[in-house]
Amino acid sequence: MLFKNQYYYFISGLPDFSFDSTKLPFTVETFREMLDEALKPEDSKLISRYFLRYDNLNLFQIVNRKESDWHHEGNFTREEMEEIIGKVKEGDPIDHKLAPPYYEKFLRAWLNEEVAEVRTLEDLIASFQMDYGLEARNSLIADWFELNLNIGNILSAIYARKYEIDIHKVVVGNNPLAIIIRENANARDFGIGQELDYFDTVLRLSEENDLFERERKLDKFRWDWLEEHTALDYFNIEYLFAYLCKLEILERWVKLNAEEGEKVFRKLIDSLKGGVEMPDDI
Repeated sequence: MLFKNQYYYFISGLPDFSFDSTKLPFTVETFREMLDEALKPEDSKLISRYFLRYDNLNLFQIVNRKESDWHHEGNFTREEMEEIIGKVKEGDPIDHKLAPPYYEKFLRAWLNEEVAEVRTLEDLIASFQMDYGLEARNSLIADWFELNLNIGNILSAIYARKYEIDIHKVVVGNNPLAIIIRENANARDFGIGQELDYFDTVLRLSEENDLFERERKLDKFRWDWLEEHTALDYFNIEYLFAYLCKLEILERWVKLNAEEGEKVFRKLIDSLKGGVEMPDDI
């Protein structure tokens, strides 16, 4: 077994919280700053993959010329992100140590106008990030990315079938499950009923009529998955990664009431639509 860094003092000082807590010990952004100070370089680089989705949002802001708040949880400042874009424009290599290799591929597709629609650009960068996350040299982190990729693709496929949308347009990533779903778009269980032990759970949750409750139950499923997969981790990077994931889940729900939860879930559904009109019951 490879030696893993231990963070006894740092983890011992972290406050506990539960899925049903109503107050945050601190924000995800604050915890990110704490991690930056506490982690060894190799662990910090692993954790940086988690925050790439904030970087993706920031990158998309710039290339789409959108004016909105900068997501400071990400790995890059606005200046660093603009420098990355500038280097790709000039044909120079991106030399930032935390920049994922897919940034250059994504930016070249954008610069060369290889992808015409904004929605497709969003899907492209999401797909790149998921594939990159699966390559993490840490089984928990890679499995967490795969869990969320699988949940997203199962839900996308279910809703696409229900509203007669091309499943191939909403399934992202290139892990084995995504490929099976695309190849078995017409099968009742998309060919994954026997491949995935939580397929029936996600299918059942997708049938929850209350949109707020549906999303909350999905987050509880994610939370329980983290608990199960870190039951024997106490002072290592796996514990801290799970703590981070659970903190973000808690932060989300502490900020929401039922009305805002409905709004957030509709935003998630909009990300599946890709401009296709769907009935109002989803």
